[in-house]
Amino acid sequence: MKHYEVEILDAKTKDKLCFLDKVEPNATIGEIKSMFHRSHPQWYPARQSIRLDAKGKSLKDEDVLQNLPVGTTATFYFRDLGAQISWVTVFLTEYTGPLVIYLMFYFRVPFIYASKYDFTTSKHWVVHLACMCHSFHYCKRLLETLFVHRFSHGTMPLRNIFKNCTYYWGFAAWMAYYINHPLYTPPIYGEQQIKLALIIFLFCQIGNFSIHIALRNLRPPGSKTRKIPYPTKNPFTWIFLLVSCPNYTYELGSWFAFTLMTQCLPVAFFTLVGFIQMTVWAKGKHRSYLKEFRDYPPLRSPIVPFIL
Repeated sequence: MKHYEVEILDAKTKDKLCFLDKVEPNATIGEIKSMFHRSHPQWYPARQSIRLDAKGKSLKDEDVLQNLPVGTTATFYFRDLGAQISWVTVFLTEYTGPLVIYLMFYFRVPFIYASKYDFTTSKHWVVHLACMCHSFHYCKRLLETLFVHRFSHGTMPLRNIFKNCTYYWGFAAWMAYYINHPLYTPPIYGEQQIKLALIIFLFCQIGNFSIHIALRNLRPPGSKTRKIPYPTKNPFTWIFLLVSCPNYTYELGSWFAFTLMTQCLPVAFFTLVGFIQMTVWAKGKHRSYLKEFRDYPPLRSPIVPFIL
């Protein structure tokens, strides 16, 4: 059996960082990262990007050496991805913040509103309902992070946690300030508008959870296998017939409902920004599905049926 020689160069300077002798042909990129880590302890595997070309895309950990377009002396390029943090830690942090921050405004802790309103409660029942819905949403997200989601990538750059927390925590404070403000006024169409919004909200929350369960069941534990998601016996998953990312569709519906329920401008703005970001993610995932699966259902749109 022939063995490979592997040299790893710095993608920026082209300096040789490491030379590996007698590497097995069935070695994966993940195993090569571990070998590289032994000679450079400061660059743990999750921090490494190994590429065939200095400006090319990162190779996957499961890529096998002998299946790559390289000779018996293989040259790879290394780029430092920076300090990494687990997706679970990021999600738990960015979702716990809005839950706690919103409750601080709801209970009107001191130094938020005038002192005469400290620890008082709103006279409008929609304010209490909005708090329950907001808290339910983020508790659901936390529980899904712990018990439902399976991540194809174990880590993300540490700097992302500051960006994500600024987004989620900042918007939560902005929304909560106005919804729980002593001068807040209920929606213009009153109880009918609030009840309709609650029905839409609960429907979309159940739908979002159903999609997350369906996606989880597509990927066995510890696997990075990708499959085409199809509707299951659960009616909430039938939307897969029309969109590639119904989890985002239901998420958008939840925030539309929360906007309708509270009739609050900061909530509407958060929904709009979220819609734009989720559309970008959905389009990217939709393109990935089309590229990877030749038999991908042609009727599907990325996030909004027949439109977007």
